[in-house]
Amino acid sequence: MIPGLSSYSIVLASSSPRRQELLASLEIPFQVRLRPVEEVFPEGLVKQEITDFLAVLKATPFKNDIRKGEIIITADTIVWFEDEVLGKPKDESDAIQTLRNLSDKWHEVYTSICFTTSEEQHVVHATTEVKMAFLSPEEIRYYIENGNPLDKAGAYGIQEWIGLAGIEKVRGSYTNVVGLPKQILYKTLRAMV
Repeated sequence: MIPGLSSYSIVLASSSPRRQELLASLEIPFQVRLRPVEEVFPEGLVKQEITDFLAVLKATPFKNDIRKGEIIITADTIVWFEDEVLGKPKDESDAIQTLRNLSDKWHEVYTSICFTTSEEQHVVHATTEVKMAFLSPEEIRYYIENGNPLDKAGAYGIQEWIGLAGIEKVRGSYTNVVGLPKQILYKTLRAMV
């Protein structure tokens, strides 16, 4: 537990079950509060510029009614591959093509976390390099049919079967690839209180 955090109310503005599980695993009490926002970013942004922008954007609907002592946490994750952002796939066909492209290659995963209070806002981010093993067409098809690729940036979840069978190397935070880099989140909260 973080000394002094008990006097704050932590709000996670994310419907992601993975982010909720990761925050809960830090044994930090929190509530989930959702506000819709269109996740669009300006052209020309790259890598963590995209996730920084989107994490701040997701906090915008809360700005006018944050109570004193509340910390709103918003986050965004992207996969960056060959100078392009890979978001969530549009459909199964897009997911298959994405996994074919990532097969046997390195890519980067960026997650930004925005901490917003009634007085201040902090944005931090983490970068992780990931090496995907060679994935056969059969393995890709198996994951598409049995995993959940459509709700994940880059069309894969490292915590699912494909992560166990298809990820060769990870350089950096594993939980960043899941969607919430826990150590940097903990460190930032500790510094804020």
